[in-house]
Amino acid sequence: MYRGLKSTFCQSKKLSLTTLLTGLVTLVILLTSSILLIGSYKSKKQSLMETTLHLNYINADRMSRTMDSLFVSMHNSLKYNAGRLSDIEAMAPEQVNESLDQMRSSSNFFNSITMVEASGFIRNVSPASLGTAGKHITSKNSQVALALRKPYISSPYLTANTNRLIVFLSQPVVSSAGTYLGMLSGTIYLQENNILSEIFDNGQEDDSGAYYYIVDSEGHLVYHPDKQRIGQDVSSNAVVQQLLNKQSGEQPVRNLKGIDLLAGYSSVPANGWGIVVVSPVSQIQHELVGHIRILIWYCLGPFIILLLGVILLARKFARPFVYLADVVSRMGTEKIELQEAKRYWSREAYLLTDGVSLALDNIQQQTEQLTQEAATDVLTGLMNRRSLEYTIRQWMASGVPFSLVMLDVDHFKLVNDTHGHHLGDEVLKHVVRMIVTSLRPDDVCYRYGGEEFVILLTRTLPAEAFSAAERIRKAVERSKAPIPEQLTVSQGIAHYPSHASDLEGLLGRADQALYLAKSRGRNRTVITE
Repeated sequence: MYRGLKSTFCQSKKLSLTTLLTGLVTLVILLTSSILLIGSYKSKKQSLMETTLHLNYINADRMSRTMDSLFVSMHNSLKYNAGRLSDIEAMAPEQVNESLDQMRSSSNFFNSITMVEASGFIRNVSPASLGTAGKHITSKNSQVALALRKPYISSPYLTANTNRLIVFLSQPVVSSAGTYLGMLSGTIYLQENNILSEIFDNGQEDDSGAYYYIVDSEGHLVYHPDKQRIGQDVSSNAVVQQLLNKQSGEQPVRNLKGIDLLAGYSSVPANGWGIVVVSPVSQIQHELVGHIRILIWYCLGPFIILLLGVILLARKFARPFVYLADVVSRMGTEKIELQEAKRYWSREAYLLTDGVSLALDNIQQQTEQLTQEAATDVLTGLMNRRSLEYTIRQWMASGVPFSLVMLDVDHFKLVNDTHGHHLGDEVLKHVVRMIVTSLRPDDVCYRYGGEEFVILLTRTLPAEAFSAAERIRKAVERSKAPIPEQLTVSQGIAHYPSHASDLEGLLGRADQALYLAKSRGRNRTVITE
């Protein structure tokens, strides 16, 4: 009797086979669904970012071609009317005013039009209500345009008379005998209704938060949804720097307010300006959340039906499902080598096992590839800035003292401009070889960006780091570079924790030291003060 009671008690503590199999199968399905959702999320995110970047570039390119045609037309209009004014000395002031009024009303290109004599005297202006006729020009831009005696586009500036933010285009006026008579200029009021706002729909943001802006050839905003920002110098923006180099393309960027954006940009040949179309990355995240919700909603019904069917067949599929549950439970924690799918008597069990095997192989390959790409610089094979910041934070959290050497290739822009980007890449690879062969086994080199590299020297004092950095500098200086000119580098050193106690501070101090090295003549190493 005692044995019977004991047996009954033990059995009550055990899960039934159906319950156990049902739980295991449910876990497998949930984990598999999660993997599919994560894979779909990553794939959709990459697709959305690439599509958004490309669409922004297409829009920027389309707008740049529109602006190019616009400015060609504006220049042609000025040129044509400047030709009509070649005998201005024989024309009455009323005739000139009428000609300027007709030009302004017929094309709607300019908010105002001015005829300036070679002496700088403003002879005529349209509209006359501006009240500048009879005065002399005072702005530096106008004086430069008058002195150049050729077509000119100004940078944004505030006028002294009207306190307006403007840009103007000018065309020299020459008599039939070839005498320079002055210039005909057309002005655009940047913060008021103008030809740009009429063509480009006032630059308002759409529902996704995307917007665009226009910069001139010096990096000043000439068009922006926020009119208060027009005229602001944004040349430090990475995308604007590309436009200043007459480049067009697409790339993620962080704006001056620290907002991550997806930017497409295109240079305008006619005037050297650039158009940038941007979309916030946060909008991509919002769309991804909506995508996952829709996916879950559509998968919910089939998932429930599948789960009920699996529960009914749980006993027959015990062995393959237990195997799959074990595999899925180890996903993400270790590298899994799947055995070749066994040929179970159940066709469904075989197909499921084979499918999970293929999915897992694909996920592991993508994970390894993405991890490698995220941490490595493609050109040099060095770890990138993200890896650098991760390592520094780890070392700081562990309290490990170390020195940081920031290295910059001297005159690298000149190398690219003189020999081309391909040879510039070879120069960077050459510098990396010199650095790597000069380092100790525990030292690590990272590509920080462009021609800048950062070297971490663990448990190394500034003086020791200086010796190591000098060894690198001399190795580069003495090496046979891929270019005819001598190759040199400048370096700045900072130490943790004596010079800075956080990541940004340490990088900033090293960058300051690098700046000093360059300002003192380059080809030298400086320890931060």
